[in-house]
Amino acid sequence: MYSLCLDCGATNVRAMVVDEKGVIVGKASQPNATLPGQENPDFHVWNADRIFNQLSECAVQALQGLPAEQVKAVTITTFGVDGALTDAEGNLLYPVISWKCPRTADVMKHIGKYISQEELNRISGVGAFAFNTIYKLIWIKENRPDLLEKAHAWLFISNILACKLTGIMATDRTMAGTSQLTDMETGDFSTFILDHLGLSRDLFPPIVDAGETIGLITPEAAADMGIPALAGVPVISAGHDTQFAIFGSGADRNQPVLSSGTWEILMVRSTQARLTPEDYADGATVEFDAEPGLLNPGLQWLGSGIIEWVKSTCFRGETYDVMDAEAELIPPGCDGVTMVPDFLASGDSKGSINGLVLGRTRAHIYRAAMEALSWRLKSRLARLESVGGFKSGFLILVGGGARNNIWTQMRADILQIPVKVSEVSESTVLGASMFAFAGAGVYSTPEQARDAFGITYRTFLPGSQKVAYEKLNH
Repeated sequence: MYSLCLDCGATNVRAMVVDEKGVIVGKASQPNATLPGQENPDFHVWNADRIFNQLSECAVQALQGLPAEQVKAVTITTFGVDGALTDAEGNLLYPVISWKCPRTADVMKHIGKYISQEELNRISGVGAFAFNTIYKLIWIKENRPDLLEKAHAWLFISNILACKLTGIMATDRTMAGTSQLTDMETGDFSTFILDHLGLSRDLFPPIVDAGETIGLITPEAAADMGIPALAGVPVISAGHDTQFAIFGSGADRNQPVLSSGTWEILMVRSTQARLTPEDYADGATVEFDAEPGLLNPGLQWLGSGIIEWVKSTCFRGETYDVMDAEAELIPPGCDGVTMVPDFLASGDSKGSINGLVLGRTRAHIYRAAMEALSWRLKSRLARLESVGGFKSGFLILVGGGARNNIWTQMRADILQIPVKVSEVSESTVLGASMFAFAGAGVYSTPEQARDAFGITYRTFLPGSQKVAYEKLNH
């Protein structure tokens, strides 16, 4: 039995076939990229029709040589916040505005003419990020009010694709939770926020939880995907990729997960999220967990993007093995070399490398970058524990940054707790598939599916450099 997971990312779209034991038995991918907007070449939009066609082609390739009649569920996971207005047939009235698009930055600056940012934070829990759905809708309201007058619905990108598969409009709850339009207490769209924006709740189709059936795949879409048209395969709700990466990592409640890539995203599955203005100023946010009733408070910051900058600047043409071998010879504290990892900061706050004198090397800079990001993780984890009301026994680590053993050991030494590296290479796809199998009745719950998949870890315990970092912390 198989789950077909359609994974729409910002750089690639993929189709993966997962069996009931969590083994990926087929996969295919194609590159993805935004297009320039018609009004301004600096704008970024997604072509939803092209993405759907690419996913269809990937599905056919991924299922090649497999008994396609064994596909028991289809599910979709994507990046958050992005979507579009549609007519009653699901046709887009305007292209999907990408989270990369700069047009919403000024909208966020002037949100106070509708509702205060403080009220938005308090009600939705979502931090103030210019790419949030709320600012896209206000941009449309202010620049293309005719589209809102004609619109039947707003569909998030995962639901645009689901509508193309089923003909049914729905709203994945985990996608709604990224919009800054919801109420974290009720788990639904906030009428208070919508009223202040002059938007109707009717604009948003009914919310479906992860694991619920949106509808059956149409014969036409099944043929496009290479699935037997008479199979009656359900399309199961998933949604925002972050939530399914967390679940797919094996994390239970109050077990923090760090997804380490170009950006590092630290989140936890929690029953509570008590955020202060200082938390929001530090980049905190709250989203809906894949399990109804739970929240995902979290923080994010630039991570491996800084490591990649060090590589391209100081280690041109060298491999990470060479970088790690050199960094391993440098003691904790990097002989006084430190880094401020604010490479994307604006205003008076800028990144910097400090303590450089003759005799210091590129290895000092590389290790200082890893140390700076590890210290940032420590401070952010303390903030997350305060927000979520828990104490970490260990940290689960997923993503590309988990492959760096030097950095991972450093995290364990600085945090002074074990770091468990998930040996699942596709935690997002597998997490979504766990809900798909549960929704299709193959397993009774997503947790049962996760047990069947058998998540395993490599554990890094605080080691010999723990004491040195403890002294540096004081």
